[in-house]
Amino acid sequence: MNATCPALSLLVVSARRFLQVDVFGAGAGIGNPVAVVLDADGLADEEMAQFARWTNLSETTFVSAPTSDEADYRLRIFTPGGELPFAGHPTLGSAHAWLTVAADPAGVRPRLVQECGIGNVVVTHDGAGNFAFAAPELRRTGAPDAQTLDRVRAACGLRRSDVVAAQWVDNGPPWLGLLLTDGQRVLDVVPDAAAFAPGDFVGLIGPWRTATGPAGPGDADYEVRAFAPGTGVPEDPVTGSLNAGLAVWLRGIGAVPERYVAAQGTVLGRTGRVRIDDDGESIWVGGRARTVIAGTVEL
Repeated sequence: MNATCPALSLLVVSARRFLQVDVFGAGAGIGNPVAVVLDADGLADEEMAQFARWTNLSETTFVSAPTSDEADYRLRIFTPGGELPFAGHPTLGSAHAWLTVAADPAGVRPRLVQECGIGNVVVTHDGAGNFAFAAPELRRTGAPDAQTLDRVRAACGLRRSDVVAAQWVDNGPPWLGLLLTDGQRVLDVVPDAAAFAPGDFVGLIGPWRTATGPAGPGDADYEVRAFAPGTGVPEDPVTGSLNAGLAVWLRGIGAVPERYVAAQGTVLGRTGRVRIDDDGESIWVGGRARTVIAGTVEL
């Protein structure tokens, strides 16, 4: 008699090239890390989401072949809580990984095009570890309603007098930007994570070297902090998308100069530096990217 065996579900695991890249750090290991999986074609959405939960970094990215004729590669970006259509430090870290591991070890291509959830994003580099992306257009602008602003302000422990201006600066992540009186007030914020709504993405910026305020750390002109507890990121160390959205907003109202340096991650023991440069055609958001871990991952 022939016995029948139940069908076996086979798990196919492939070794895929992997880098962990430090982005926006003034030195190695003191910026914001991003996990980058190369050769990500064929991975299912849930496999990517699961790996992002496992790395438990603010973002994990997956690089695959582009679907756009203009793009060099396609990027999927996941937080521990889900997928983002765009994020800044993963954009720079993944461009660095793609150049050095997947496509151009000599680093001679000064301009790349990344395909992601918001469309194509241009990335440039100087061959010496400095990368920049062109800030995307804002998908949502305008002031928040009074109820939302009061709730977010309370979650940050801010007085009304601490907030100079507020605006939505949504460029994929739905950031609400608050311009505070000075950089020290940004550093003094002690957020109440439980008071944020699940979908809150809140960014703070304040100037150093004001007429009455302190000079601030080193070369920094502004201090920035970012909170997104609903995505599994209570505070992000250094945030390219937020800095891009803030720059588009504040350049539009003439509140910041054409070029400036933002410090971020100070309260987390990081020395993040984000360099903003408005060349009249694009606002470029830049910083350093360097490999910290290289190898393969089985997915």
